[in-house]
Amino acid sequence: MKYRVLDIIKGTTVDGPGFRTAIYFAGCRHQCPSCHNPQSWDFNNGTEKTLEELMKIIEEEEFDVTLTGGDPLYRPEEIAELAKAIHESGHKVWLYTGFTIEQIKASERLSLPLPYLDVIVDGPYIEALRDPDLLFRGSSNQRIIQISSLGS
Repeated sequence: MKYRVLDIIKGTTVDGPGFRTAIYFAGCRHQCPSCHNPQSWDFNNGTEKTLEELMKIIEEEEFDVTLTGGDPLYRPEEIAELAKAIHESGHKVWLYTGFTIEQIKASERLSLPLPYLDVIVDGPYIEALRDPDLLFRGSSNQRIIQISSLGS
């Protein structure tokens, strides 16, 4: 399986707590006005990486991991496979998405990665709700959701 990756940032502290490896995936149809990463909208941007290549990078740094983009949930099967491998290697996994947790839970396909995630930051970026004082999110509608708190 191949992943379209725009960038990998090792040691970031803005995409979740502590030092993390952030993987930015290509592709997003939300196209939020004033998105900070509009080059991520194109599903063909970036370079292809295999699961093995991504895991090698993750293991080099031993940081927890953030999956972002774009929106990783536009490719939920691939993200579930990657999140499972990351989770099984002992790392915590955060995922940023423009979908809400309600939309994710209502979709069998979108919810595929859920068993392997620790935290989801959900919801589209809404410029009118922008708040630079928020931790790990851009607008006040976005929520930091501990997956363990969701139950079944």
